[in-house]
Amino acid sequence: MSARLPLARSTLHSPVWLVPYDDHARHVRTTGVDVRLERFDAADGDWLPLDDRAVRTPSGALAFPGLGRRSAPWAAGPERHRVRLAAAGYQPLYPADGEPYAADVTGVEFLVHPYDDTHPPAVPAEPRLVRLLPGTSYPYPPRVRTVHGVVVDAACAAPVRNALVEAEGRTSRDLTPWHERTLTDTSGAFRLALRWEGDKADENATEETFRLRATERPGRTGALVVRLPRDAGRRHVIEIRES
Repeated sequence: MSARLPLARSTLHSPVWLVPYDDHARHVRTTGVDVRLERFDAADGDWLPLDDRAVRTPSGALAFPGLGRRSAPWAAGPERHRVRLAAAGYQPLYPADGEPYAADVTGVEFLVHPYDDTHPPAVPAEPRLVRLLPGTSYPYPPRVRTVHGVVVDAACAAPVRNALVEAEGRTSRDLTPWHERTLTDTSGAFRLALRWEGDKADENATEETFRLRATERPGRTGALVVRLPRDAGRRHVIEIRES
């Protein structure tokens, strides 16, 4: 969890600003979000948990003011850190907007540059949006239709955890683009909302077609066609394979 940062306290020297964003509800969310900071230990090749507590700025960002402050900053080099988020019902999407998705990216990584009052950090920090995607336990409202299933490896049928499952299209009346997405859990299971209408054969058709896409990493994807309402209660299986 995080404390609120008083207005009088500066966050200019926080090496990272994160803005958790509820991707389904379309708003910033900081309450109920657990924030964990870790430092990479090059000697052991492992991530070490740190006790530094994130604070919440008035604008809704999570920051670590004072992280990297040293008495002799010129004597130390930058250190690799990462932040991991957790919230009930959500799974964080760590690659930034515009970056290719990879399931093995498990935190927001950044460098902490040493500084003091006369030697500012070498690299300024910019706010970074971290999207929180609805997980399998997300409390969708009763009228939101969803489809569920599992993502597996096509070669061995093993479940693929943390795979990105998406569907997108345009509304029929004004052609507004829509995009729904979720992440699989540790068992490869997913539950995806389909709030908008899919493709129809004609304007009077009752059946809608959706094309689901699953991504483990670039070059490892799978796809599936879902027709509603025919496939509404079916457990869908998306197979991931090399493309």
